[in-house]
Amino acid sequence: MKHSRTPAAPSVTASTLNQSCFCIGLDTARLAKAMVLASGDDRFFAEQVETRPHLFSSVAVFLSGADRAGMLAIVQAIEAVTALPGYRATVAARDPVAAAGDLGPAGVFMGYDFHLVDGEPPRLIEINTNAGGAFLNAFSARAQAACCEAVEPLMRGSYLAGFDAAVIAMFEAEHRLQRSDPAARLHRIAIVDDRPQDQYLYPEFILARSLLEAHGYDVVICDPAELTFEDDRLRHGGLAIDLVYNRLVDFTLAAPQSASLKAAWAQGSVVVTPNPFHHALMADKRNLVLLSDPHALAACGASPGMIAALAVLPRTEPVTSANAEGLWAGRKSLFFKPVSGYGGKAVYRGDKLTRSVWNDILAADYVAQALAPPGERQVMIDGLPQARKMDVRLFTYGGEPLLAAARLYQGQTTNFRTPGGGFAPVYFI
Repeated sequence: MKHSRTPAAPSVTASTLNQSCFCIGLDTARLAKAMVLASGDDRFFAEQVETRPHLFSSVAVFLSGADRAGMLAIVQAIEAVTALPGYRATVAARDPVAAAGDLGPAGVFMGYDFHLVDGEPPRLIEINTNAGGAFLNAFSARAQAACCEAVEPLMRGSYLAGFDAAVIAMFEAEHRLQRSDPAARLHRIAIVDDRPQDQYLYPEFILARSLLEAHGYDVVICDPAELTFEDDRLRHGGLAIDLVYNRLVDFTLAAPQSASLKAAWAQGSVVVTPNPFHHALMADKRNLVLLSDPHALAACGASPGMIAALAVLPRTEPVTSANAEGLWAGRKSLFFKPVSGYGGKAVYRGDKLTRSVWNDILAADYVAQALAPPGERQVMIDGLPQARKMDVRLFTYGGEPLLAAARLYQGQTTNFRTPGGGFAPVYFI
């Protein structure tokens, strides 16, 4: 991930730009042209983007170099901790999927979600193993336009110049990590999600397919029910699949329609990335309990440096009958998340809780996370500036950054329904 390191102006800070800069924004004509060219479909932008009016925000987000360094320090500490035998044993004791073992792949497009507030270190709020938005944000970042000297330097240089090559290298590496035979070649890739054409981020499946096909791979976008496991190979339409780019939120592949995919993955007959092992090791929300507890980290063998890097994580604890009374009393400073949740579904700010919802939480499997307020970005709505909440997703592979992007929104969680909201590129100054 390459960002211009040239300051916008000696006296301009990221905070100032987030509050007052509206002249760097999305050039929709350029975006449409690039997407149509990449997809090979003249109707792509009209049918896949214009029908999603809050997919992209019209503004960019600015962060400091210190923010970038802080996020990377957390990411790399987590990657180091999750590789420790003690950590893996702890997770495996709780989760049979983790106990099944590691087939080699590192997991494509890891997504680390942060809240950033001026003067505070980045606060990690979520880890995702099937993080969406990278392809869409790469196009958006390349289609920004600036009209003032203060921010124009940020638009120069090779921003995202290496993204496409890094993506191809990532998929090749995933295949190679599981297939030790140097003669094994990656030929056919399946991008898999439930009813993919009905997914809000379906446009990026098309863009991902186009990029992979441009580099010589056969690619199919499909529902897991379309896959079969025959003659020790995962197949689609009778043709063998070498690698699955997994976008399912069926994280354990437990659904009936995932049976063939699960069987092929369990036998090592196909490379699945990310896969249930990655989710169990990284993205299960119970892991935040462990990662935010310095004593538990030490017991897993984490070094003092790892523990120090993770000391800024919002403290997380499981919701149990034993601590329910205390959590209810302190609910206004907490955020409640279902262990198996995704996409902001069934999450609650403590200060919004009713007794009936609280009873539902107690009957389910939840964690309570210390509230980490999001930062804000001003957007222009009908000629007037309005504040939007902001979270930042760092896409990584093997602990190294691929892309940073923000999501602007109103409400408790990101939702792609907010005027002025949606994906926004991130520039570090």
